[in-house]
Amino acid sequence: MKIFILSVSESIYSTNRIYQEATARGHDVRIINHTKCTLKLRSGVREVIYEGRNIINEPDVIIPRIGASVTANGAAVVREFEMNGVQTSASSQGILSAQNKLRTLQVMNQNNIPIPDTVFSVNTENIEEQIQLLGGVPIIIKLQEGTHGSGVILAETEKSAKSMMDTLFTMQSSFILQEFIQESNSEDIRVLVVGDKVISAMKRKGTIDDFRSNIHRGGSGSKVLLTKAEQQIAIDAAGYLGLPIAGVDLIRSKRGPLLIEVNSTPGLQGIEAYTAINVAKGMVKYIERKCSKRGFKIRK
Repeated sequence: MKIFILSVSESIYSTNRIYQEATARGHDVRIINHTKCTLKLRSGVREVIYEGRNIINEPDVIIPRIGASVTANGAAVVREFEMNGVQTSASSQGILSAQNKLRTLQVMNQNNIPIPDTVFSVNTENIEEQIQLLGGVPIIIKLQEGTHGSGVILAETEKSAKSMMDTLFTMQSSFILQEFIQESNSEDIRVLVVGDKVISAMKRKGTIDDFRSNIHRGGSGSKVLLTKAEQQIAIDAAGYLGLPIAGVDLIRSKRGPLLIEVNSTPGLQGIEAYTAINVAKGMVKYIERKCSKRGFKIRK
């Protein structure tokens, strides 16, 4: 198959790993910097211009690796390929939904996926009421489009919560409030879903002075066994967002597993290192199975 990996750089670990595995399995792979693509729309004709030529008809499948800072651009490029009948490992709508934390949680709530109690409002006059809707402090304040733990704040007192919220309202930043799950103990679980299966999962633990568990912020990881309920939540969540490949983040609470986030472009470095599972190869093999009905010869 001819595969395009949509990524801003071939030096990114995850992009490079997927490239290596796809190439090793005999595919023709190109890394396309989607931020350098130009979309041209004219009289029903679709064009994605890259390095001076229209590439819309070239790939059999695309693998979007869209960063948080360029989500809108990346999703637009993915959408153009989608409309041209190209297979994709992540739908454009799924990418947009996953990047917006509130939209993700709305979809989860609609489908009875358990989530932490969450509050969203743009009313600056009832800050105290918003805090009390979650049972009071401590609470988590999250920017709607943060990543790698950025824009996630623990407000331990009502005074600090009000101050932070007032500042964010003044800056016109969109954010949500969530209950603080004390028993999670600064831990969460990253579940890697590929198709309708969980292929890898790791527990992430924050540093002693940081409640956030992100590996990018100095946290550590370890392989973890999931319960059947946790596996099903992760698989269902990815499906509801239209993301055949996704990183689903869960925390364990007294009332069971709770979904906190879904990532359409999950990083592979940490999870491959801590679980010793070749996630990139699993992703490529899934894409092969998806495309096998279109006449492509698949390796064992």
